[in-house]
Formats: sequence, C-alpha cells, structure tokens
Amino acid sequence: MAQKLVILGAGESGTGAAILANRTGYNVFLSDQNPIKPAFQEKLEAAGIDYESERHSMDRILEADLVVKSPGIPEKSEIMQAVRQKGIPVIGEIEFGYRHAGPCTIVSITGSNGKTTTTHLTYHILKWAGKNVREAGNIGLSFAEMVAGDIQSGADRDASRVFVLETSSFQLDDIQSFRPNVALLLNITPDHLDRYGYQMENYIQAKFRITLNQRQGDLFITNADDPNIQNYLRENPNWVQCEMAQVRAEDIRGGYVRVSGLAFDLASCPLKGPHNYFNAATAIIAALRLDVAPEVIAEAIYAFTPPPHRLELVAEINGVRYINDSKATNVDSVYYALQAMDRPTVWIVGGQDKGNDYAPLLPWVESAVKAIVCMGLDNSKIIAAFGHLNKPMFETRSAEEAVRVAAGLAQPGEAVLLSPACASFDLFKNFEHRGEMFKKAVEGLSFTE
Repeated sequence: MAQKLVILGAGESGTGAAILANRTGYNVFLSDQNPIKPAFQEKLEAAGIDYESERHSMDRILEADLVVKSPGIPEKSEIMQAVRQKGIPVIGEIEFGYRHAGPCTIVSITGSNGKTTTTHLTYHILKWAGKNVREAGNIGLSFAEMVAGDIQSGADRDASRVFVLETSSFQLDDIQSFRPNVALLLNITPDHLDRYGYQMENYIQAKFRITLNQRQGDLFITNADDPNIQNYLRENPNWVQCEMAQVRAEDIRGGYVRVSGLAFDLASCPLKGPHNYFNAATAIIAALRLDVAPEVIAEAIYAFTPPPHRLELVAEINGVRYINDSKATNVDSVYYALQAMDRPTVWIVGGQDKGNDYAPLLPWVESAVKAIVCMGLDNSKIIAAFGHLNKPMFETRSAEEAVRVAAGLAQPGEAVLLSPACASFDLFKNFEHRGEMFKKAVEGLSFTE
C-alpha cells in the first residue's frame, strides 16, 4: 500500500513536491488554506493530484505518514502544531527532492544578502564551462519539480548533473539528510527574526544547517569577516566536518579577487561594489572545486548579466546614472549599495519600515549622498534618522514622482539610486513591481529630456 504523503502549501515549492511525490508512487494529498494560483492548479490537475484550496481538512492531513511542508508555513501555525502533536514526520521540499535526486552534485547557497546574485553567477560560470547544470531552490523552478522531470526522462541516473540551489533559512529548517557537495554561507545579518522568536541565535543556527550533513570530501565556503559567522564557529568548533574555505576582505582589493593562489581582475566586469566582489570570490572557489579552468571562470564573469533589481543600471540620461536596487529591502543591503557608489548620489529610500535601525548608514549617507528622496506613505522614521545631516530631503508618493524629483536634483556625473531599505507593500505589490515602476519612470524621462 502506497505511503500517504500530505503536502502543505501549494506555491512553487509545494506544487513541485506534489508532482515529485506523485511520480514516485506516494498517495498524495495537497492542502492549502489560501487560494491556489491558477498556474499551480493546472499543474496539479494535469498530474491528477488530489488537492484542496482555502481550507485544511484536519482529519485527512493527520492521516499522513509523512508531511512535506512549504517553507512559508511557520511552526507556530495551528496546522503545524496539530501535525507535531500527532508525531507525523515533517520535511521540506528541498529535503524531499534530495531524497529522490539520484547521483548528482549539489551546490547550495545561503546568506542574508547576496544569495540570488551568487546563485545566478555560480550557475552562469558552470554553464559557461559546459557543465550539465541547472539552478533551482528559492528561485525559479523548485528543486523537487526538476527532480521529477529527471525521473520521468531517466536523467536521474546521470551523475554529471549539477544543481545550484539558492537555499533560504526557512528551507534549511526542514532538512534532515540534505548534503550539498559545496555549501556557501555568505553572511548573516538580522532578518526574519519574527520567524525565529526574535532570537538572533536561532536565525544563525538555521543558516548553519547548510553544512549540517557535510563530511569529508565536501567543501564549506564562508565569510571570514562576518562576526556572526565567526562567533558561531568559535562557539561550535566541531560543527563543520568538512574542508572549509574562508574569503577575507584582504582577498578583495583594487578590483582584484585573489583566491586559491589565483588573481581575477574584476575592475571592469558587470558586478559592482565590494560585496559583489565577495560574492564573486565565493562563486569562483565553488567553480574551481568543480574543475572549471581559471581562464573560463574569468571569461564567464565578464559575460555575466546580474539579476534585475540588484544594483541594476537602468539608463544614463544626460550624464546621470539611474540605478535600480529595489531588492535592497533591509539596511544591510543599502549599506553595500551606498558603498558601491563611486559618484555623488541622489538616494531614493522608503516604503514599509521593518523596524529598521538606520544608524549604520549614517557615515555613508553623509559622505556619498547629496540628497534624499523619500518614497513611501510614512517617511517619518527616515526623516528622523537623516534630517540632522542637513541634506536636501523630499517626500514623494509614487515611483514616477520620486524619479522626477531625483532627476531635478542630479547633475551630470552623478547618480540616482533606488535602494529603499524597506519593504514595498505600502505602494507596490512587491519589490519587483517597485523596481519595474522605477524603470518605467526612468524610461519616461528619456522621452522628455
């Protein structure tokens, strides 16, 4: 008799897990208390998967032999408390995909900031080198659905496959045996603390789960200058059971990245700022580990296109650069963005505040920013944080208005930077929508100049 498997949540992760479970012979039932998007409903129906939307049928769920939980569902939710009380085993989609992946190489990337760029870059380098590589996880198609496709085609027996996975702390919470051949932990700064009982140590522990199952023959790449990472390593000296490579600030100087006895000139590559040079350094180490030649890595980096909404150069109009960093939804991300600015900057900031402490930004705002354009419904906290610097400061209520005001302040040889430090939900659907509206507004300028 087939094992009863319940999937909780029908987003990208849950739908992918359901498809994989269906393909591997489980008796599958998917439940989501929220409306399921039509695209995911179509996938479920095409596969003949039993599902429910906008409710949780507790009796059916608690009959499960195994539960695969989508990463967005917190442990404190009513449904999870009931599942735990019943003693039903719970795993996440990344773990479920790993159990069925077959022989392959896995590169797993996590961190509070920079993981998407690093994932894309690592994938790009390996693809450029001709590797049989795909990217998944917290971006794009779910890992489980990729594995399901490989099982259907017979590719699950191909050991040459490489998966580059962006892996969030939520996904790492629900692993058990997941063992990446190469794991990257970029940095740890406060984020998602509401999920971790407002205890930073809980969040740090979640991030370090990326190397939980690594053993001899694996590689753990991390940040030698991150205090949270280094403190954890000192307090838990036996946590890492594999080879470890650490990138230091001194490895990144003068536009060069020096790792593994090699020097890579990144001064003119599309990646900008010391933080992106660090991201590149970790991706380079991972690629070298997978036997990519240094000259191929260098070629690939210069051919790389960074993902949108991350220090994305939108246009240069009348000598003013317009840069979209809408993904910078926390103070730490903006810190790196301002550090990357090499010209006087008009800074567009604001949105739905996340309990931000803006103090770390003060030195960079004072030295790099010539004017501040607030874009949000409530800008009082930003005004209080930076008003004493006596920089020109303006309040706006839309991307179009913010860009128009910023354009009037910027002179040739300067920049307009959207790097909000806040969530987008006061004026926009999400950070992508905010970034697209910024780009649309900039494009509008080019027609009026």
